[in-house]
Amino acid sequence: MRRLIGYSLVCIALGLLISIFIESTVILMIIIAGLLLIGYQLFCCK
Repeated sequence: MRRLIGYSLVCIALGLLISIFIESTVILMIIIAGLLLIGYQLFCCK
């Protein structure tokens, strides 16, 4: 469980870092949606 929480915190930190460098909110929303879909597929589906 600690590894999952740590992994989640690292991913959140990377996302915040990327959002600092990308000024366009449209591109940022597309990236967020894509990563959410990929994360859902990796976490929930077998």
